[in-house]
Amino acid sequence: MAYTAHPTAVIDEGCTIGEGTRIWHFSHIMPGCTIGERCNIGQNVVVSPGVVLGNNVKVQNNVSIYTGVECEDDVFLGPSMVFTNVINPRSAVARRDRYARTRVGRGASIGANATIVCGHDIGAYAFIGAGAVVTRDVPAYALVVGNPARQTGWMSEYGHKLAFNAAGEAACPESGQRYSLKNGRVARIA
Repeated sequence: MAYTAHPTAVIDEGCTIGEGTRIWHFSHIMPGCTIGERCNIGQNVVVSPGVVLGNNVKVQNNVSIYTGVECEDDVFLGPSMVFTNVINPRSAVARRDRYARTRVGRGASIGANATIVCGHDIGAYAFIGAGAVVTRDVPAYALVVGNPARQTGWMSEYGHKLAFNAAGEAACPESGQRYSLKNGRVARIA
């Protein structure tokens, strides 16, 4: 077995789990999902059918990842955050054929207790603050907070808020990586 799982974890047949992945207490990995290499799936996590998690994805305790979600490599999902997969759920109306797709870009972080309403893309290295309710697409490197989530700045790949100068350039205080802000979009330049 290339991955490790706590004895209380339920891992259904028909899922794919990469080498070096760890699955902790009381988590349920459902059939048809794909979990990459070196992931960490915390306690009491549900990974539904069809979910795709890239390599090195960190899923903290009490997270529900529902059908329609795709997370690229190096994504962080904070404690008790949740994804939805139907925009207008009703108990008496079956909508399993209408699950909306939600994509989380490489290196993005989603804070504790945040809610991601389905059908939106979260850009690479975006930072979703704790408790935020995301109701629209989030650009790469954006920092969003609140309910509904509003952008309040830009973040480096190391998770530091960027301060852009008049020329539209900034540097990460930890890594020294440089960034450019042009036309409302951030890109790493060095």
